[in-house]
Amino acid sequence: MKILVTGNLGYIGTVLTKILITKGYNVVGFDSGYYKDCLLENDQTDEIVQIIKDIRHIELSDLENIDAIIHLAGLSNDPLGELVPTLTEEINLQGTIRLADLAKKSGVRRFIYASSQSMYGISDNSSELDEITSEKKPITAYARTKWEAEKYLMSISNKNFLVCAFRPSTVFGYSPRLRCDIVFNNLVACNFTKKRIEIKSDGSPWRPVVHVRDVCEAFLSGLVASDEKLNSKSFNVGIKNGNYTVKDLALAAQSVIPDSKLIFTNEEITDNRSYRVSFDRIYNQLGDYYSPNWNLQSGANELYNKFREISFGEEEFIGIKTNRLKMINHLIESEVIDDHLFMKRENK
Repeated sequence: MKILVTGNLGYIGTVLTKILITKGYNVVGFDSGYYKDCLLENDQTDEIVQIIKDIRHIELSDLENIDAIIHLAGLSNDPLGELVPTLTEEINLQGTIRLADLAKKSGVRRFIYASSQSMYGISDNSSELDEITSEKKPITAYARTKWEAEKYLMSISNKNFLVCAFRPSTVFGYSPRLRCDIVFNNLVACNFTKKRIEIKSDGSPWRPVVHVRDVCEAFLSGLVASDEKLNSKSFNVGIKNGNYTVKDLALAAQSVIPDSKLIFTNEEITDNRSYRVSFDRIYNQLGDYYSPNWNLQSGANELYNKFREISFGEEEFIGIKTNRLKMINHLIESEVIDDHLFMKRENK
């Protein structure tokens, strides 16, 4: 099976690509190249065809003989999405629509979409949010475009063009293209480099989290599960009992360095999201294919051990390699990309 992975040079894509190769898939990578130089260690693979091109420039010829697409590409979190909301619309929504329309025209059989739980917004924490009945209340450009794209994709699915969407919890865990601008990775990295974790809230907001390798397992299930189990369906991706408070996450991050300090400042915060998510659907319908192996403790230990192995320091923690908005701003200032976030050189 020939798989096109968009965003394959990102945080999740780097891990997913290696797993797909290990499992014997023929992989084509399609990536803008924003983060190709963000490797913390050598992870070069020559076993795929790599296309460096913006998703807004994708053409029918890029999809020749592709059997399935795993679509990860996009401006990847809320702060980055708010950089220029109109560009988030262009990339995350219109870029996805263009890709899907061309994929359907090209005869691609499966389209697996990396959606987001951010579409749930601020919710009542007394109950867990499910994929179908829970209200969608996106509060950012990133969340709104993910939800709008998902709705469009479902509207064009049919028996010849299977579409499924996976909504990951906040991802954590090691990748050679690590992100430290997501909550648990940030907490562990801060503790490792400073022996101190400072939480600006009281730690009470809820955050579902899932390891990057378990997210990849969900995407893999989209390649092998039956049409009946997948088509036109969305799945929250997480681990059993995978809803944690920020305080829970901080304590797990602290546990790998016991003499470190944990401080709650109780400041008023701008990110007031708090939500608990149900993972019943993915376990009930895809349980034969999706079986997560990671938890907070194993993920914290993994990050700690990798940080020691690669001599991870404060420069890496706060620098452009592990913080996506900082990298985008660096690329703009260096005139590598223009104000519309187009690379000035790409394989068009």
